[in-house]
Amino acid sequence: MRVKARNDDSFGSDIMIKITRLNDKEFVLNCELIELVEANPDTRVTTTTGNKYIVKESVEDIVAMTKAYKREIFTNTNI
Repeated sequence: MRVKARNDDSFGSDIMIKITRLNDKEFVLNCELIELVEANPDTRVTTTTGNKYIVKESVEDIVAMTKAYKREIFTNTNI
């Protein structure tokens, strides 16, 4: 699980989750836009904008990353 912290400039200034496509290409996703995550059998992430991504991470991993993202947002006192 990889969650970008606000102080880490490795892939932008916003807090996002880093996930991997089936072709091993990593990308970051604004998890505020996640509408649906399902395993069928591959994990598919659907956003509120209608985009769909097939990723290597499990549903449980995506949920854990999203929880860590939310935790960082609501407990960060440096904002």
